[in-house]
Amino acid sequence: MNDKVWNIPDEAPVPEALVRAGCTPLLAAILAARGITAPEEAAAFLAEGPFKPDDPMALPDMARAVERLRLAKNRGETVAVYGDYDVDGITSTCLLADFLTAWGLKTEVYIPDRLEEGYGVNTAAIGRLKDKGVSLIITVDCGITAVAETEHARALGVDMIVTDHHECQEDLPQAVAVVDPKRDEDCPARDLAGVGVAFKLVCALDGDGKAMLEKYADLVAVGTIADVMPLLGENRRIVKQGLQKLRAAPRPGLAALMDQSSVTVDRLGANAIGFTLAPRINAAGRLGRVADAARLILEQDPEKAAAYAESLCDMNKMRQQLEADIWDQAAGMLVEHKKGEPIVLAREGWHQGVIGIVASRLSEAWQAPAVMISLDGDKGKGSCRSWGGFNLFDALAACGEHLASFGGHALAAGLNIRREDIDGFREALCAYYAAHPPTGEEGVDPDVLITDPAMLTMECVESLELLEPCGNGNPRPLLCVRDAALVSALPIGGGRHTKLQLDRFGQRYECVWFGKMVQDVDASVGDRVDAAFFPQVSEYRGRRSVQLVMSALRRTDMEALCREILSGGSLGGHRLTRTEISGLWRSLTAQCPCKVRLSRLSRLDSRLDAAQIALGLRVFAELGLANVRFTDQDMDLSLIPWQEKTDLNNSPTWREQVV
Repeated sequence: MNDKVWNIPDEAPVPEALVRAGCTPLLAAILAARGITAPEEAAAFLAEGPFKPDDPMALPDMARAVERLRLAKNRGETVAVYGDYDVDGITSTCLLADFLTAWGLKTEVYIPDRLEEGYGVNTAAIGRLKDKGVSLIITVDCGITAVAETEHARALGVDMIVTDHHECQEDLPQAVAVVDPKRDEDCPARDLAGVGVAFKLVCALDGDGKAMLEKYADLVAVGTIADVMPLLGENRRIVKQGLQKLRAAPRPGLAALMDQSSVTVDRLGANAIGFTLAPRINAAGRLGRVADAARLILEQDPEKAAAYAESLCDMNKMRQQLEADIWDQAAGMLVEHKKGEPIVLAREGWHQGVIGIVASRLSEAWQAPAVMISLDGDKGKGSCRSWGGFNLFDALAACGEHLASFGGHALAAGLNIRREDIDGFREALCAYYAAHPPTGEEGVDPDVLITDPAMLTMECVESLELLEPCGNGNPRPLLCVRDAALVSALPIGGGRHTKLQLDRFGQRYECVWFGKMVQDVDASVGDRVDAAFFPQVSEYRGRRSVQLVMSALRRTDMEALCREILSGGSLGGHRLTRTEISGLWRSLTAQCPCKVRLSRLSRLDSRLDAAQIALGLRVFAELGLANVRFTDQDMDLSLIPWQEKTDLNNSPTWREQVV
């Protein structure tokens, strides 16, 4: 059942100024839909080549961090880089550790074990680093909430520099420096990932931002994409240069991972990093072997790098199998669960590093917040995911009496709970959800309504590569067509995906829908459908063609579409020739006056679809040759016979559709 709200944009003219500046009509239309209408704006957004990073000293406390690190270098201190176990944290750790080592500091690397230690700075780790002779700890992608841990470090005689990008609480750690762009609402770098903040630190230490960008843009790109940070402004420029570096001269570890993952240079983009490389790096952290991921990134020997890459790919397969097993078990527990009601599931032995992924899938499938709890004896650890804008953090706070502890933010959170409290927590969460239903509504929001096949030529589709890198803040362009014919739908990939064919504008389009089984497509062969998709160039056996990657599909609401056309709305790309409109007139004069349902207009002339007939009736009405009156779902139609020759060009609709 398709419950998504479709927000189809109106037909809009292609900005001629952008076309004259060199954009294809499709690229120009997408840029305009995103508010970029002036050629100079487009040129700045699509800019290629190297650039100078923004001033790192604009970040809070950067000067204090630089001063303390320079003192450490002069004293010959041992420092530690303390990171996180996700891709952003791993790339942050590797970037800063690599720089500090080359800069002349003895550097230890510490990333906590996800399963044993959990997220963030912990006092036991500080003690172990102290025993190794560490006198200064620099956090990356974590630490902004480590108030007590910073005090503990100070009591041991260990200084801390916090670099992070997460939201700040009221109390900040009393560290030597707290470098977090979220501290300052006016900071231009608020959208940096943790690796972006670490990059700014090395730029400040080195003094040559362009040189640091050439050296580390690839790591910043991988971490920024994996952490789903907005790909706009400086983030976009850094990621763009990082992708170029990965294509031209990838470091041995990432080259090996690309090879093991079958990611070719020509297909390396933000999508490949986010959905192919990042999950393999993340798998190491999820399964408690994060050190392997760090070694992969830092390794210079190609043979050793290949071994690490193979290990990460094996771990990812293991993670996928664990995920599939847990998904099957969870789905089996939800056979009678009503869609739209919160999910709280608990089971012995569920892997803590994987349940968060399953919770995300459950929240999407059941359209409700989901909590997955891994039980170990009397205790449980849970991962929570939101849906529809529901504020999870507030919900957990309201249900706090049933929890041992919790943390996180509005969309994702974690919790600790006693087994005996799970039923009470479930009831409390459901009650809170009923009293505070989500305000957001998932929708289909295309950038552009395609009404002309010239917008889907090979040249136009190839031009969309200029929009890369695409991701958060700059999503892949979503296009749509209305009232297409669904010609075929066949299973591919062992039934996990679907290959479709659509007919529109007198042309046939090959489509693929990844992750959608044929039986789950909300339409049947022969139906008229609205389709939302991303167009791409497909290559098969040396042949290149335009392929539509489906995002959503629904049966066309013919009644609404015809009413819209007859009421003077968008034509949606529907066209009539002189021969067709003359034939329609002859067909109608034999039947009218009559009453007909809007959704069955095509019965008036089987050679045309209902939308084309609605278009013709609109032309006839404008020429004074037809009277149309709506009555609920029906309409009364009567024709006024021609008294003399009529010029079709007197109809504004006819002039509009003859392009």
